[in-house]
Parts: sequence; structure tokens; C-alpha cells
Amino acid sequence: MMQKTLKIVEHAKIYWAISIIVILLGAVFLVVNGGFAEDIDFAGGMSMTVDMGEQAATVDLDEIAKTVKEVAPDAGEPIVQRADRNQIIIQTKNVENDVRDQIQDKIVEKYSLDAAAILSVDNVSATVGGELKAQAVKATAIAAVLMLLYITIRFEFKTGVSAIVAILHDCAIMLSVCAIFRLPLNTNLIAAILTIIGYSINNTIVVFDRIRENYRKSKKAPFSETVNYSVKQTLGRSVSTTITTLLPVVMLFVLGVTSIRQFTILLIVGLLAGTYSSILLAAPVWAGLKVMQDNWKKKRRAK
Repeated sequence: MMQKTLKIVEHAKIYWAISIIVILLGAVFLVVNGGFAEDIDFAGGMSMTVDMGEQAATVDLDEIAKTVKEVAPDAGEPIVQRADRNQIIIQTKNVENDVRDQIQDKIVEKYSLDAAAILSVDNVSATVGGELKAQAVKATAIAAVLMLLYITIRFEFKTGVSAIVAILHDCAIMLSVCAIFRLPLNTNLIAAILTIIGYSINNTIVVFDRIRENYRKSKKAPFSETVNYSVKQTLGRSVSTTITTLLPVVMLFVLGVTSIRQFTILLIVGLLAGTYSSILLAAPVWAGLKVMQDNWKKKRRAK
């Protein structure tokens, strides 16, 4: 006899309603803003490589970005990253040749560099960005299909579908946050999504494994009751794992430069969404699919 426990399955509509509100809010902002904000990786733009010499280790990347923005305010939010021991890469939206020259002159003057310190200035085509987006979608789809096959083999097809629904939810939440807060779409988003897919599926499998174990012990109990009890058993583990994972990510957000902060924001959102879906959404979806299957079998027997 199972103990009285949380009513996760019974309140699933409430949990889904919360997620749908966030996703719809993201869709509204997407329409109002005329689409996502795209970084140079996707939309194309200028990429400048600069040899900073001995000061490369101590130079403030945010200060460089601020300097570039002062020279080219219409070039979007500059991205400055360390590329090598002494090199940095400055990325902006497409700018006119004279503006590009002004950026070079300003960097050379401010940091007392030689003209030869500007190692390269390249333009990234929007076509390349389109190919990158297509590859990102393809990578996510392949990962989802392989996970569906793995979970189907390990558990059953219904659990595979439930896990994929949870993954799609996590991706939708991350994209909604990007739309709401105008976070730029770039390779950081691809890396964050693929990372969260792996994290979320791991959490979900832990819950599913406990459900299967408890269901074998008490097959006469309602499946929804088994799901509720199993989620309660794994709740502490899921929450503690998420908190432990969040701590270093939050520290990176607090101490990191702008480019790292954008990545960590996506990771934080994804971690929270992944934990939410693995605890409150994936298992109820499995329970709902099982009830539908059982009802279909009863109707078939009755005929």
C-alpha cells in the first residue's frame, strides 16, 4: 500500500498551463519585435581579430565592447572574446568600410598598438548563418530521435514520447526567454540547448526508472498513484542535483564577461526548465498515454 503523496498527475494541467503562458508570452514578444535578435553567427556581420600583445591577459573585454559600441552605435551589441594567448576577436553586425576603419583606429589608439596588430577583418555571410541554423536544427532533431530510440528500448514507446515532449518543452522555454529578453541567437544557444537536452533526459530517466521499479512491485495500484509516489521519492535527488549544477553556472554569470553571461543565462533557464519538466510534466504525460492505451484496450475487448 503506497503512502499518501503529492498529486502530480492530478495537477498536471496547472503545470502545463504555466509553461504554455511562458511560451505564448515569448510568441507575443517575437511578433512585436519582428523576430529573434540574431548574432553574427546567424545573421552575418564583421569579425575582427586583434593581437593585444602582453596586455591580452589583463585587458577588460567589456571595456573593448563599450569602445566599439561608442564608435559604431548602429552595429548592435559587440561580442568580444579571447581567441588565443594574445588575440581577441571582435564581432559586430555589418558596418560600412569607413566605420570599420574607425573601429580599428580607435582600438589601436586606445591600447597603444601597432597597425599590424589588426590581424584580420572578415565579413561573415548571412548565407553561412542560414546553414548554421539548419545544422543546429538537424543536430537537435537527430539527438531527439536517438533518445527516443534509446528510451523506447530501455522502457517503452510511451516513455520515449513523454521524454521527447519534455525536451521540446525545455527548448521552447529557452527560445521564449530569448524572445522576451532579446537574447541574441548564436552558437551559444546551440551549445546550451544540446547541453540541456542531455541534462533533462538524464533527470527524466531517473524518474522513469523509479516509476517502473515501483510499478513492478504494485501492479494493482493505479498507475497515477505509482507515478505520484515515484516522483516524490526522486524529488529530493532532482532538486539537489539542480542546485549543485546551478551554483558554478551562477558564479560564471556573476564573474564572467558578457559573452559568457549570455551562455550562462541560457544554461540557468534550461536547467530550471529541465528540472521542471522532468518532475512535473514528463511523468504525467506517460501516465496520460498509459490511461489512453488502457481505455483503448478496454473498448477493443468490449467489442
